Amino acid sequence: MTPKILTTLREYSVESFRADLWAGVTVAMVALPLSLAIAIASGAGPETGLITAIVAGFLISALGGSRVQIGGPTGAFIVVVAGVIHTHGFSGLVTATFMAGLILLAAGFLRAGRLIRFVPEPVINGFTIGIAVIIALSQLRDVFGMTAPMPAETLEKLAALWEARGEIALWPLAIGLITMALITLFRRLAPSWPGLIVAVGLTSGAVALFGLPVETLGDRFGTLPRGLPMPELPDLSPAKLRELLPSALIIAFLAGVESLLSAMVADRMTGFRHRSGAELLAQGAANLGSSLFGGLPATGAIARTATNIRAGGRTPVAGLVHALTILLAMLVAAPLASSLAMPALAGLLLLTAWNMSEPQHWRAHFLEGRRSDRVLLIMTCVLTIFADLTVAIGFGVAAGLALRLQRREVPPADWTPPDR
Repeated sequence: MTPKILTTLREYSVESFRADLWAGVTVAMVALPLSLAIAIASGAGPETGLITAIVAGFLISALGGSRVQIGGPTGAFIVVVAGVIHTHGFSGLVTATFMAGLILLAAGFLRAGRLIRFVPEPVINGFTIGIAVIIALSQLRDVFGMTAPMPAETLEKLAALWEARGEIALWPLAIGLITMALITLFRRLAPSWPGLIVAVGLTSGAVALFGLPVETLGDRFGTLPRGLPMPELPDLSPAKLRELLPSALIIAFLAGVESLLSAMVADRMTGFRHRSGAELLAQGAANLGSSLFGGLPATGAIARTATNIRAGGRTPVAGLVHALTILLAMLVAAPLASSLAMPALAGLLLLTAWNMSEPQHWRAHFLEGRRSDRVLLIMTCVLTIFADLTVAIGFGVAAGLALRLQRREVPPADWTPPDR
């Protein structure tokens, strides 16, 4: 349960700080545009993404059980956050995030991190691919430069996109595609460099320089605030807590699963071992802190954690530097961020959705392995896209556990007729 930062600082050196400083700044340059894009796609203000990256990112690194975990807002939450905001408003999201923080703290104290092995892998893969599809569909409006409103439901959104196909504009589409091409190019040629912000900056700079008819972040949201707001307790009335409990449970489940998966990926990349109890406690504290400052739900971010490792991050100090760098950028360069082009941020999220779906594993997911696992994955994916993430996860976990019991040949219950 001891935070990793306490054990790593015992052998800390100037060389370690240099490595952590470079890695922290590098991953901050990746996290900055991604945090803005995730917040916008979630239906929240762009500043909430930065607040989450700063507050939650700092707490996850300071209290977490992984040496190199980077925390903040992630694409996995977009669907849930958008749904909560649509139904309960942003204040409802803040309350749900606060409750999720408490649930994660309880899970950490109860050492529930080891229970992740009981969540069937096809279920995780299924709802992750489903979320990726929903994110991609939500970004087509900005990439195509459409102005027509888009409904939240998938089938209705597909119909609205088809009806608005005549609105497709050349310049927004070009900016989105060029941004995606540049990001892909930077990832191949210089994977340890912050190619995301360079690509988004170059295309956004071209929009400003040539006066292209492309919507910017400032056009839609105005100038970003400089600095963090004052902390404030959310609405914790009993009626509100009962109303938002299902959303809080889903947020806590996603945060716990994704953070532990990210920590396990980091372990494979570095050879170290994380402490699951400390990691869940850190996620709980991070979500509490984010909600107090009006931020979004947070968790460990697999892509940003991998970027941190590739850039040379060695200890949680890199994560602290990442959070402080984003804070400095918010204090100094908030007006500059308002010039970022919306199609560029949408292109960034389209690539994020593509990477979330892990196309390199599609063959294994859909063509190989047990037939029952493939069916479970597809059903979870379909329910995520066309029904609801809560339904998808509930169905997937229940069906997966039933399949596991069946494979272990657990004998059926010997029911005794009641004596009435």
